[in-house]
Amino acid sequence: MRCISLLGSTGSIGVNVLDVIRQFPERYKVVALAAWTNVQRLAEQVSEFNPELISVCDEKRAHTLRTLLPAKYHDRVVHGTEGNILVAAFTSADFTLSAIVGAAGLLPTLAAIEAGKDIGLANKETLVMAGKIVMTAVKEKGVRLLPVDSEHSAIFQALEAGRREDLKKIILTASGGPFRGKNQQQLQLVTREQALNHPNWSMGRKISIDSATLMNKGLEVIEAKWLFGVEGDAIEVVVHPQSVVHSLVEYMDGSVLAQLGIPDMRIPISYALSYPSRLPLQLQPLNLAECGVLEFLEPDYLSFPALKLAFSALEGGGVLPAVLNSANEIAVEAFLESKITFPQIAETVARTMDTVYQGSGDILEDILGADAAARREAHLLIENKK
Repeated sequence: MRCISLLGSTGSIGVNVLDVIRQFPERYKVVALAAWTNVQRLAEQVSEFNPELISVCDEKRAHTLRTLLPAKYHDRVVHGTEGNILVAAFTSADFTLSAIVGAAGLLPTLAAIEAGKDIGLANKETLVMAGKIVMTAVKEKGVRLLPVDSEHSAIFQALEAGRREDLKKIILTASGGPFRGKNQQQLQLVTREQALNHPNWSMGRKISIDSATLMNKGLEVIEAKWLFGVEGDAIEVVVHPQSVVHSLVEYMDGSVLAQLGIPDMRIPISYALSYPSRLPLQLQPLNLAECGVLEFLEPDYLSFPALKLAFSALEGGGVLPAVLNSANEIAVEAFLESKITFPQIAETVARTMDTVYQGSGDILEDILGADAAARREAHLLIENKK
């Protein structure tokens, strides 16, 4: 029996994690859950999975959660960043799955590693912000860090077919989002509802917007550098609208290996939970004949500059990836609140990167300081746009 702590249980990834666990009660037990604001859904999850520890975002919502739960759970409820850290490093867990969205996932993930937990990582921002620190801690503690993102899971699986020293290139696939083929003028008119309507995947609001701008792929480029120990010039992005090929690796002899599957997050989630074995998921099989033509296209860096910004942050190093991520979080929220236009998301990130860039990527305090400074600068830029 594997005991699981789940961070981000009410989000799209967290819900899929629990769906996989629900299918295999003889193999997995949920011992701790952390969510943020969706108290009603969390209460339902607690009633079903009976965790020993539960966390929400603040004391007010912790009180609300207690009113929704039987008295036996009241002492199990914690809150805030400290609550997330307690869940991540919970003594009864042997595997922590980090599915928190954004920079909030960094400190809990580090706490889980420090506590000796194996990690299933769906929170790409952890490695974007502090890749060297995180991977150094993973090595020192001797824990396993398994990717949950579909693209990185695909790379992880394809790399098992060869030797790392023979790897030439990693090829990340991007669906292109809902605005593939649109020019800069058309993107000025994009609405929030259009941006949230991803053609292939069902995702949360933040990730859906990131997919539409291609920032999500940029963050995945930085994550891939740390997960697989490659430099930026060994990572390529191609647009693959059908989302059947989840990513590829190229070896030095010219062999290119791909992982294919239907676009369902339960597949990479289950592989992270069960590695090195696989679970017999009851999902619709991939029918290649029905897929028809599979397309692979060059990204449009002019209309979607966020991807180029991510490569620039990776090349610049230091705290720049953290600044990229933090400014993007603020800009995406501003777009969702109709404060800025769709193209202004990337513009805000670029201008923040021009202002906040000093600090070491090896020092956690520098990273957290840059994160805070980038958020302040992005807020200021957005306020001045009014």
